[in-house]
Amino acid sequence: MRVANRSASSVENDATMWAGVRQAPPVRDLDIVLKPLSRPELGEIRIDDAVFAIGRTEQPFASYGNDILDRLSRRHARIFREDGFVYLADLQSRNGTTANGAEVGQAPCQLRDGDEVCFGGVLSYCVQITPRTDREGSLTPTLTLTPISGDTGLDTIVITKFPFLVSKTEAAFSHYNSKSVHRRALRYLSRRHAYIYEKDGQAYIEDLGSSNGTFVDGLRLEHAVLLPDGVEVAFGGKHFVYRVSIPPTFNVPPAGNGAPKPLAERKPSVPESADDGRTRFMAAPTSFLEIFCGADQPKGDDAPGGSAVAVVVAREPAVRRRPRGRAMLLLSELAALLASDAPDGARRNRWKAVAVAGILGTLALTAYFWNGAERDLKNAFARGEYARATVLASGLLEKHPDDLELKARVTEAAVKANVPAWLVKVRARDFDGAKGVLTGMSEFGRRDAELQPLIDELEWLGNLERLVSGRGGPEAPIRIYADEERIEYLIGRWNDDTGEHQRALARIASYVPPFGDWYGEALTHLRKLQSESAVYLPVIEQVKANIATELERDNPDALELALKETAEKYPGLGGLDAVRQDLARYLEIRREARIRKPGRLFALLRKARFVTPPFEQSLRALIKSGRLPLADLLQQYDAATQAWKDGNTSDALAALQKMTAGPWGEDAAEELERRRGVAARFAALHASRNAVGFVDQLLAFRESLDAEEDVYFVRATAADLSRQRDNVITRAQEAMNLARTLWEQYQSDGAIDASQRIETSVSDQFRTRAGLLAAASRYAQRGFMIYSQVDAAGARQFISIRDEIESEARRQRGSLRGLSNVIDPELLKTKLALLGDPNG
Repeated sequence: MRVANRSASSVENDATMWAGVRQAPPVRDLDIVLKPLSRPELGEIRIDDAVFAIGRTEQPFASYGNDILDRLSRRHARIFREDGFVYLADLQSRNGTTANGAEVGQAPCQLRDGDEVCFGGVLSYCVQITPRTDREGSLTPTLTLTPISGDTGLDTIVITKFPFLVSKTEAAFSHYNSKSVHRRALRYLSRRHAYIYEKDGQAYIEDLGSSNGTFVDGLRLEHAVLLPDGVEVAFGGKHFVYRVSIPPTFNVPPAGNGAPKPLAERKPSVPESADDGRTRFMAAPTSFLEIFCGADQPKGDDAPGGSAVAVVVAREPAVRRRPRGRAMLLLSELAALLASDAPDGARRNRWKAVAVAGILGTLALTAYFWNGAERDLKNAFARGEYARATVLASGLLEKHPDDLELKARVTEAAVKANVPAWLVKVRARDFDGAKGVLTGMSEFGRRDAELQPLIDELEWLGNLERLVSGRGGPEAPIRIYADEERIEYLIGRWNDDTGEHQRALARIASYVPPFGDWYGEALTHLRKLQSESAVYLPVIEQVKANIATELERDNPDALELALKETAEKYPGLGGLDAVRQDLARYLEIRREARIRKPGRLFALLRKARFVTPPFEQSLRALIKSGRLPLADLLQQYDAATQAWKDGNTSDALAALQKMTAGPWGEDAAEELERRRGVAARFAALHASRNAVGFVDQLLAFRESLDAEEDVYFVRATAADLSRQRDNVITRAQEAMNLARTLWEQYQSDGAIDASQRIETSVSDQFRTRAGLLAAASRYAQRGFMIYSQVDAAGARQFISIRDEIESEARRQRGSLRGLSNVIDPELLKTKLALLGDPNG
């Protein structure tokens, strides 16, 4: 139904195609109105344009309630005019379209006045079609598609009549099949890819559900949009990319009587940079009937509509899926031999004829079974057996590796067979199972180059959702030393080629519609990650660099204040609590290593587990340097300590005695003496149970114990402590009251400031204030410890004041250590000792 240069065979084909369409008398200008039947309150719809879109994102339908929108597809149906007739086409909608109660199938249905149409089973209308007598002329634009880059080898396309169909079988694109540089790119176009049409004197574009999409300024089309001058339009991804140009000659003043100047009288504008041999003028429009035909079948060998302007390109024959095999060629030759006018002598050789007939029969059977796999593949698709279809298509592809159609079938079948199962596993947070599904798909991706990028896309999405789930959901904070590397990888890969990602995801969604609903949510997670990472990833890098620097300088104390400030400034940064806990554990190990008391040090090393890599690496370096004991020494110490905890004093002391001769022998000897002292004081305490000063002796003994190493003696004195509960509480309250008094005096005199810390000598002012702070800390710790031994609930009232004092003491010690490169080491040690850290 083209408007110009139609061949006889083409007209005959169209007649066959549209034989089932009811023909009403054509009327040049029509008024079309849809009168509502099912929902009168929605009002009538007047159709003035050449094509009218029905869909849940189109107006006026987009403003309707969810009960209607849930029944409409995004691309549901189209009503269009063609040569004085009105047609209705369903676009393979989910809930269908009917005309007068009959389903509208793949072929468009002609509408007549009084017909009843229904969309999605919920919106029914009566169609009113009346001749229009006062139609005003409208100016149809001329539109030029200029290749975005001059070195692509693409032709400039000048469109002078509409609609214009973008199709790999139409003349504007099909000629690229003869050019090796574009033949591969042509497969990214569909046979019915997109179309450009005129509405109210302006050009619009709509994608026709193509596999690889249509993009305007980088955004994939989901509905028809206006094509203004200067935008970039791409078909099939990045392979056919053009700049839209609507030349000034379009906006010409009306002809003499005020009517628009006919388009035929206007000369199309050609871009100045265009070469006449590289410009194609498309003056013959495509039929709307062909554009909206549901069956996406290859066209015949008819010539395209002629150009009313300049260059006319003959349509190339439809490309066969694969060349005829040797068996079929031989079959053809033998058949021709039998049918030929061979000499009489040859035909009298009957045995030769029998042999030829046998060969023909064998080859006929071969040809039948040759096509059996193709029939099985077609039937598997029809029955929805996509796993079997994948195997069949892949087997055929192995025999015909250059068959583009087979590659497309492998891709489609593999996606339809595996993506639903993959989606179920990802939604169930079974990410290992989802990865297993992709591993199975990869077997087919080795033969099909188009499938592997889709598998890679699914793997990327699975990793994205694994990250989001592992963090605790999309609202969870980014965790330092846990999330940043994976986030950088995922975002970086997306940003490398966002367009290709979008096209791949859209292609998967075109095969598996539920995937389209889901991956939109996944990309929402990505956008949130992109937003958060812009803020938190630079902060994380700064924190990590600061930790590395201070550990390299052997000055980890300076990190306490820095980490605290970061946590206060960025409360949404996750993982900082774990880092600060690791820092505290690391600092404690270093302090015990300097004191060289193996009891506490060895106990700390036994439990040392770091989630922050730099602290773990630094600890190993300290062990390697000999500043911390090796693992075998820890095992020996553990055996001696376990006996000590069990109350086997003699065995414990004997085991520790053996360690005094090896590495860390001096420290082991010191711990041996400590434990002997504990055992002796315990015996003396037991002997003085009825003495007057027993309470103070009991408290002093328990205060000297290591809560983790000396647990046997803690338990052995628990009963005595319970009997002296009232006296113990009195001692605890006295200590806490004294701590409060000293703390208040320290605050009233003023805290130690930077000028006092940086002094080159110990001033009286520093000595006084440091003494107050150290004494307050000492009494607070002692009072809280005593109280907590007999009344843990009552001890909570002292937590606040104890923490205030300890926080200030740590801050002052940390600030002093931060001046280690400025203050004389001996002076620094003296100042730290005044603050209660004699081994500073």
